[in-house]
Amino acid sequence: MRNIILATAAISLFAVPAMAQTVSTPQWSGSAGYTALDAEGADFGAITGRVTARLHPNFAVEGEASIGVRDDNVTVAGVNAKVEHDYDAAAYAVGILPVSPNFELFGRVGYGTTSIKAEAAGIRAGADGESVNYGVGANYFFDARNGVRADWTRRDFTDDNGGEVDTYGVSYVRRF
Repeated sequence: MRNIILATAAISLFAVPAMAQTVSTPQWSGSAGYTALDAEGADFGAITGRVTARLHPNFAVEGEASIGVRDDNVTVAGVNAKVEHDYDAAAYAVGILPVSPNFELFGRVGYGTTSIKAEAAGIRAGADGESVNYGVGANYFFDARNGVRADWTRRDFTDDNGGEVDTYGVSYVRRF
């Protein structure tokens, strides 16, 4: 038993410096692409940009921002309204599972804010919503720097009205 404890302690002494080196030099990447938003009766489109800092082979942090580029017309109680996705922003913790040198799966959880505007019968209104976000996706890299990303994320709004938005995105990824 004593030998097992000593061996474990020795391995730990070598692992701690290796982990510290991995964390102190994050691998940065950026991505840009299109995101479709399915918002319970309204469908939007947005251009999305992300910056990711990979702190460990299995963990990263990510910041994301989107600007709406496709609006929708909806009918509520017989009134037609134009609804616009103005913008959204979020931050995530990302768990990564490398499957091969070029392919990886990920799951992410974070918090975000979304701004939507609507116009009906000449009256304009806007709403902002805070959300807990979670999702999954995959990255495929063609070479050491260039790749593509596909992801799904659910935004679970925390305000009194609640609600959910599902997003589906495809992006170009560039490692720096």
